[in-house]
Amino acid sequence: MAATVAALSQSTLTNVMPNADLRIISLIPSATEIVAALGLEGALVGRSHECDYPPAVQSLPICTAPNLNPQGTSREIHDRVEDLLQSALSIYRIDLDTLEHLQPTHILTQAQCEVCAVSLAEVEAAVAQLMNCSAQIISLQPAVLDDVWADLRRVAQAVGVESDSAITALQKRVAACQQKAQALPHCPHVACIEWTEPLMAAGNWVPELVALAGGENLFGTVGQHSPWMQWDELLQADPDVVVVMPCGFDLEQTRASAIADLAQHPHWHTLKAVQQGQVYLTDGNQYFNRPGPRLVDSLEILAEIFHPELKYGYEGWGWVRLQTA
Repeated sequence: MAATVAALSQSTLTNVMPNADLRIISLIPSATEIVAALGLEGALVGRSHECDYPPAVQSLPICTAPNLNPQGTSREIHDRVEDLLQSALSIYRIDLDTLEHLQPTHILTQAQCEVCAVSLAEVEAAVAQLMNCSAQIISLQPAVLDDVWADLRRVAQAVGVESDSAITALQKRVAACQQKAQALPHCPHVACIEWTEPLMAAGNWVPELVALAGGENLFGTVGQHSPWMQWDELLQADPDVVVVMPCGFDLEQTRASAIADLAQHPHWHTLKAVQQGQVYLTDGNQYFNRPGPRLVDSLEILAEIFHPELKYGYEGWGWVRLQTA
């Protein structure tokens, strides 16, 4: 029997199977973290090639793979992605054999960005090819923090568990950080860089996080996709603080990208943030690029960067200062 996609609605809750029978596949890291935050880590049976947190999920079968080499410079990766998109080819592929073998009850995917992970359409097409599988597909498309709380509720409703306690705990951390950060007099002008070559500012939830952390965001709009930008725009804005958070890059990759792409620009050293040692590198892959529970960690990282008197303990592994000398 060809697979069908169940609609996510309140009516499905009455027929949802017991937790012991749940078999969840997550095809995007943020969704994996949402499942874990809901106390359902043990129900995960498969993951994407990028899902790596909580650490225990790394032992799960991998259901996706990239169709490009993810290594290289920012420009090289950008050009490979553009080539695939212009050729109408998918950036990722789904392992149908693994998907069918795992017999999931629920598959979590996304409709936020076709560059970040397999798309909803790709998952629907893949599931339609499977036999004896009627997995419910849940597609997430967060753009702001409220959407992350809504995604927690949607996933919880779909699998028949409560989400209030997890959401309340996260919201309390946001409120506490906001209260501390916004009570301080310093409000730096901030440029958040999501890609270094070509230059891209961070959008979606990042401008919201900057404001909550007591900063004034200079580029990107809350709830809108990350915009490409020109060097002249960055130079003219001359931010007090630059935070580098390339999508998919860990801290060491971010360091290499910043040195190769930013620090080599002829006018880089004219920026106020560079001259005053206010350029910061972050692990964007683990934090800012994942619209899940750890966006709260991302908020705390920004607060710690903007306000040295606030100590959350991320320095050295969540973020470091770029040595500009």
